[in-house]
Amino acid sequence: MTGYAAILLAGGAARRMGGVDKPARAVGGRPMLHRVLDAVADADQRIVVGSSGPLPRGVRTAREEPPGGGPVAATAAGLALLDPGTTTVAVLAADLPLLTTAAVAELRRALAAAHSRDDPPPALAAAHSRDYPPPALGAAAAGPEDAPAAAGPEDVPAAWREALDGRSAALACYVDGDGRRQHLCALWRLSALRSAVDRLAATRGGSLDGAPVRGLLADLAVREVSWSGSGPPPWFDCDTDEDVRRAEEWTR
Repeated sequence: MTGYAAILLAGGAARRMGGVDKPARAVGGRPMLHRVLDAVADADQRIVVGSSGPLPRGVRTAREEPPGGGPVAATAAGLALLDPGTTTVAVLAADLPLLTTAAVAELRRALAAAHSRDDPPPALAAAHSRDYPPPALGAAAAGPEDAPAAAGPEDVPAAWREALDGRSAALACYVDGDGRRQHLCALWRLSALRSAVDRLAATRGGSLDGAPVRGLLADLAVREVSWSGSGPPPWFDCDTDEDVRRAEEWTR
């Protein structure tokens, strides 16, 4: 057991495709849903929320409440099925035919690298001292008069500043070339996701029907990940017939 699970959201209405079962549409000869399942084949648990059709052995299914209630309601339905011992969970749209195991692994590495305040990188403690930066990070033999007067936490790499703020990243998600976060191509710390779902439900009178995914991210530290691998963007989703045609071209 690795503590890693995946929730695939397959309950969209596909209005721009005439209401078809979008995750069942084939790209590269396979349903999009199955291509996403392949990308998380190494997860301890795989849960599909929404319409699914035949699934590989071991994949569990759930239905959001109410049906068609949106991605947050679907996420909550998937969370209810997770086994004890789960620590991280990928939350993925089921129409990401270009997603790969390597792309998900990149998110897992990014989240694992987000240190908590209780276990900071060695340089963090020094960032709070008068001697910052320490010899390993600054001038080795400089005297006090030679030390940079403004040296401090702002000089710590961005990946470490979250820990200085007392906020380890709650999730890692891809961002596109314009800096837009791809919220449904993300990996969460399970405890943070459960808290975010509960908090959002509380602000909406207990209902998650139609709740926006961005509502989960209020006041959370997010590790943004730019795709550095080869090939097409893993977050590319298929909302239209033209999107499906483009995805087909990329898979050839």
